[in-house]
Amino acid sequence: MTPPHSGLFISFEGIDGAGKTTHIEGVVAAFRAQGRVVCQTREPGGTPLAEKLRALVLNDAMDPLTEALLIFAARRDHLQQVIEPALARGEVVVCDRFTDATFAYQGGGRGFDLDTLAQLERMVQGRPGGSLRQPDLTIWFDLDPAVAAERLADARVPDRFESQPVAFFGQVAAGYAARAAAAPSRFERIDAAQSRHQVWQQITRVLVRKGWLAIMVAAHGGPQ
Repeated sequence: MTPPHSGLFISFEGIDGAGKTTHIEGVVAAFRAQGRVVCQTREPGGTPLAEKLRALVLNDAMDPLTEALLIFAARRDHLQQVIEPALARGEVVVCDRFTDATFAYQGGGRGFDLDTLAQLERMVQGRPGGSLRQPDLTIWFDLDPAVAAERLADARVPDRFESQPVAFFGQVAAGYAARAAAAPSRFERIDAAQSRHQVWQQITRVLVRKGWLAIMVAAHGGPQ
């Protein structure tokens, strides 16, 4: 098992309607059940400033560059105020979306320049020695956009992203696939078209295989 003092950073990714939110709660509960301190957070958001920027991004019309700048500004504050301190304390950070979502939504969905996004990524997530702060594991909920659209049909009033057409989410899904292909050691693809229980089994197999969760905790920590 990973020692208690070693921080872990796990992100959950996927298009709207992929069903990741329920399983985030299950993963958080499973880690807490084995005594880990968990910081559950989200992007855009996670701090008072970042939540204000999230509201702007989700609801106000803007051009793609403005959108990308606001998202990375929120991420910078999130990293400095929440993620880095939690990791330094040895906590498990479970984040609903991170930078992969920016490349998928703004890059894939909006068609925004990937080189500019990569430059912003280096500016915001750069660490001493030239590395980037990235999750230790990214759990990617892969789902056909048409199926995701059916799931969203009866959801709450959609925001500026959820109301996009299926074709947009097809481009977002392709953006996620490209990020996964570029970082295969970090990504774990989950077949999100399966039942809730089967999806949970996929997630826990990954976490148990990495030695981050005990088998018994994983078996009883899933969504109800």
